[in-house]
Amino acid sequence: MKDTLESLRHKIGMANELNSVVRTMKALSASSINQYEKAVTSLEDYYRTVKWGLYVCLAAAKASIQQGTTKKGKVAAIIFGAGQGLVGQFNDALCQYAAAELEKLPGEKVIWTVGVSLQGRLEDRGFPPVQQFEVPHTVEAITPLVGQFLSKIEQALEQEEVSTIYLFYNRPQKGAIYGPVQLRFVPLDEIWQKEIRTIEWPSPKIPETLYDPALTLLALVREYFFVTLYRACAESLASENASRLAAMQRAEKNIKELLTDLTMSYHQLRQSSIDEEMFDVIFGAEALAKRG
Repeated sequence: MKDTLESLRHKIGMANELNSVVRTMKALSASSINQYEKAVTSLEDYYRTVKWGLYVCLAAAKASIQQGTTKKGKVAAIIFGAGQGLVGQFNDALCQYAAAELEKLPGEKVIWTVGVSLQGRLEDRGFPPVQQFEVPHTVEAITPLVGQFLSKIEQALEQEEVSTIYLFYNRPQKGAIYGPVQLRFVPLDEIWQKEIRTIEWPSPKIPETLYDPALTLLALVREYFFVTLYRACAESLASENASRLAAMQRAEKNIKELLTDLTMSYHQLRQSSIDEEMFDVIFGAEALAKRG
């Protein structure tokens, strides 16, 4: 169907409105990235303090951390997806990576997801989620989600429903917007404990625990779990908004190109309409002159 001046004006107006929405989403995504990155940064000092506490307790207790069940049970995976659309390949790349890594692991898998958008993608790859959690949309909403996960994990370990838990999420990376990563969350293996034991204390004298080192160690392990889950969620949200920001930047570029083409077409059609009207006037005047 051939465009008219009215249809082109309508298309230009719609493109301008869409461009306004895209600019707003860009601003919101940029702002969200900043708050989630600050949340991750603010955890670093706390995380370092927890590791130092673990170092002191492990040295005092002179024992290893025993985690999970002695039975070889199911493997659980917590997968953090996007809460909203317009994120490009964010969910697809994560699901593909998680499915490939889970296929390498023996035993039955239990999948817990953050975000409903992952369900269909994981089902297609043979890993249907058994429980879904809502994606937090603010920094303040991360803590309640982490609390839900900690309760779920504690219950699953106590009832020996699972023996190993992995985290899968997108993490911001240098030289790229983000990339999928995995982390074995439970149990805390000997390699992790060895790294804790080899920490260099910042002063010559190592402090002592005031209470039972084993109880203090247990409390610090819980804090370590909290920080690890919180950071995974915050990094996933920062990656999600970075992906959305990139998508909006591409959309803005495409809209500007479309507006340029539509505006050019509008001016050309308008000029052609004016030329036609002028020719009609000239031809009419010439016809009247011949009659006279």
